[in-house]
Parts: sequence; structure tokens; C-alpha cells
Amino acid sequence: MTVDDSGSGTEAQGRAEPPPPSASRERGRGDDSRPADNGEDPLALRLEQLILGAERRYTPFQAARSASVTVETATRFWRAMGFADVGQAKALTEADVLALRRLAGLVEAGLLSEAMAVQVARSTGQTTARLAEWQIDSFLEGLTEPPELGMTRTEVTYPIIELLLPELEEFLVYVWRRQLAASAGRVLQAADDEEMVDRRLAVAFADLVGFTRLTRRMEEEELGELVEAFETTAADLVAARGGRLIKTLGDEVLYAADDAGTAAEIALRLIETMANDETMPELRVGMAFGTVTTRMGDVFGTTVNLASRLTSIAPRDAVLIDAAFAEELIRTGDAPASEAAAAEAAAAAEKEGEEPPTYRFGLQPMWQRPVRGLGVVEPWLLTRRDTP
Repeated sequence: MTVDDSGSGTEAQGRAEPPPPSASRERGRGDDSRPADNGEDPLALRLEQLILGAERRYTPFQAARSASVTVETATRFWRAMGFADVGQAKALTEADVLALRRLAGLVEAGLLSEAMAVQVARSTGQTTARLAEWQIDSFLEGLTEPPELGMTRTEVTYPIIELLLPELEEFLVYVWRRQLAASAGRVLQAADDEEMVDRRLAVAFADLVGFTRLTRRMEEEELGELVEAFETTAADLVAARGGRLIKTLGDEVLYAADDAGTAAEIALRLIETMANDETMPELRVGMAFGTVTTRMGDVFGTTVNLASRLTSIAPRDAVLIDAAFAEELIRTGDAPASEAAAAEAAAAAEKEGEEPPTYRFGLQPMWQRPVRGLGVVEPWLLTRRDTP
């Protein structure tokens, strides 16, 4: 089997031509009063058809046969994308068949192994599932408030999605291409093939202090607004300073950077920004530098675990780093080995009539302490020496 290259292009293959808006609305009016054969809401089925651009035509067995793959392979891909088993109901469309055919074709062409194809399906499904949930829960919820008494939200939702769908689809593809280009550029800068997977990165956790107590005192809506404000602020600062937001965990964010100086600047900016916002709780940050394994957009390994442990013992509104992170800042000239060394360097430069060295960060060694699962670690307190 080979990759299907029939048709005039990827876009033509990827989705069926949607019906004209007027036709879909007319068809919808006629369907509103009729219950679906399987008990599903007919309006929900109309909305599904609008979004997918095709009607349900296939059972899983029929879809697998049409895509020339085994049912086992089709089920593996389907579950990897995050969808529940549908038994032998007619729940799949022409687009589902095409997706199966493409993934299987990439495997047969030798461009992907089957395990890698499953990873592609899983990573894409997990990422887009979260995006879709956010868009429905937050974005569309605000847009679909009925403008007139007597109108249902469903009556408003259908035309809104009909108008927004092509624009959001184009924007999604644009952002994905931008992110793909940025990620490919970082990988190509790796020194060798091993470094593409196991790379030396600065990894940081930023954690809101006392979040559990806040959950008991605040209303759910207030808590949601606080978490959203924190995640938004963190995401903007990380992106603006050249880091990468790995994931958000409600009261905690995980980010990474290619160099220690960038990660350190982001951490201190986060502390400073949160401290100037009276509505925000205090923040603490833990960071480590070292080899990190990357998988499906996430990071793993001892370096990540160490950053997490340092976060749990960091003082309020402070940043703790490990010894390797401190050594990297010293190596790159972003921090002095000690204040005494900085003073000596300044005195030597003044004696020679030269400009003294400037450092962005200060380092203060803390007491060594045992950390569960990692042995004894030597944390350092990171501070700012000057404000740019």
C-alpha cells in the first residue's frame, strides 16, 4: 500500500466540501423536531456534521476495510487519538477513513514505524483535545449567549461555529507551522543525533504558594480566574524571553530554556511580576540544569525531578537552583563565583584602567540538604544584581 495521492491536493483530500450556509440552516430547521434514530440530540448531530464536513457512513470495521488496514490497527490509531470505542455503530466519516489511510500509508512507505505513527496520533490527539475543550468551554461560551429572549444557545451556536470554523482552522495550521519551524530549528542546532533526544537544558518549575488553602477560601469562578491569570502571565513571560512553556498544572508551570541565563531571567521576572500584583499569591521557583529526555513535547529525567524538589523547598518569592545551574551561570559570565571574586575582578579591572565585569545575577550558597530520591543536593539562591 502507498500513500494516497489522488485528488488535486492535500486540502481537497483532507475534508469534504461543507454545505452552503443557507442550505445547512434550512436542513437544520427540518431536523430540529425529529429525534435521532440512536437517541442522540439531532442538533448535536447537525453540529458534528458541520464541524466534520461529512456525514456518518461507516462502522469501525467498514472504515478499516475502506482504508485497507486491519481492525486492530484502526482501533490502535483511534484510541491513540483519544477517542472512545464505538462498537459497531455507524459513527465514522470519510475523513476518518482518509486519516487511517494516510497514517498506514506513511508506515508502509517506510517514513514512519507503526510505533511512531501511534505516537503521532497520540501527541496530536492530546494537544488538540485540550485546545478543543478550551475553545468550547471558554471561547464559544462567551460568544453564544442568546442575544434575544426565547432563543436557545444551540440556535446561536450553529451559525457562530459556521462562521468561525474556517478562520480558526486556518489559524491553527498557521500556528502549528510556526511552532514546527521553531522546533526544527532548535533540533538542527543539536551537536549530534543523541543530543536531539537527550539534551542539556535549563528546566524550571514555578509554583503558587498556599494554593491549597486558596481553594478552600475562594469561589470556583474566582479560583478559575486566578489560575488563568497566572498561566497567562507565565506563558507570556516565558515566550517573550525565549523559553518554552512545557505544561501548566493549575498552580504550577513547567518551562525550559536552552541556556541557564534565559531560564534565570524568566524566573526572576516571574517573581517580580507576581510580587507587583496584589491579587496574586506568592511564588517560588526551582531550577536545574543538565541532560533532559524529551518525549511528545514533555521533558523527563533526573534534572526535571531535581527542579521539582527544589521548588518544594524554595522560600517564598525566591528562586533556588542546583549546583550545575550555578556552575553554568558562572561559566557563561552571567554570575560571579562569589561576591569576593566579583570584588577582586572589579579591583583588578580598575587598576588596569578597564571596565569592571558586569554580572546579571548573584548566587548565594545554601545549606546542603538531603532530597528524597536524589540524595544530598547543594541549592543556591538566585538573585538579581542589577535591573535592566
